[in-house]
Amino acid sequence: MTAKTHIPPVDSLDRQWYVIDATNQRLGRLASEVAQILRGKNKANYTPHMDVGDFVIIINAEKVAVTGKKSSQKLYRRHSGRPGGMKVETFAKLQARLPERIIEKAIKGMLPKQALGRQLFTKLKVYRGPNHPHDAQKPQTLVLDTNTGEN
Repeated sequence: MTAKTHIPPVDSLDRQWYVIDATNQRLGRLASEVAQILRGKNKANYTPHMDVGDFVIIINAEKVAVTGKKSSQKLYRRHSGRPGGMKVETFAKLQARLPERIIEKAIKGMLPKQALGRQLFTKLKVYRGPNHPHDAQKPQTLVLDTNTGEN
């Protein structure tokens, strides 16, 4: 006899809203924690092929930190689709121009590369500064335990 996989009914999913402050958080550690929350891996009813995760609001995106020389050496590339249309930007320049994109790109790379990943990505909201327009959802403040091992 084979075990049956329990699939939670869509109406039983309890979606929470969380606010995370990115001030002085390491980019990769923040992104991996947020990706797990979006995916729903922190819940007992996690199902790999379903969207059972929560909504995440990230504030103070411009204050996220990277270690070493990444701020001057890490490159972000995008292409317009035209010949010679490659644009290359360093972490520091992109952080000054669009700090939200840095966090979004890091988290999107940790989500599934398929329709489910695109659906999960819509539940991520990233904002520059301490304000966000989602007060009506009554989000809970979430403090991530991203202990880097530094003293």
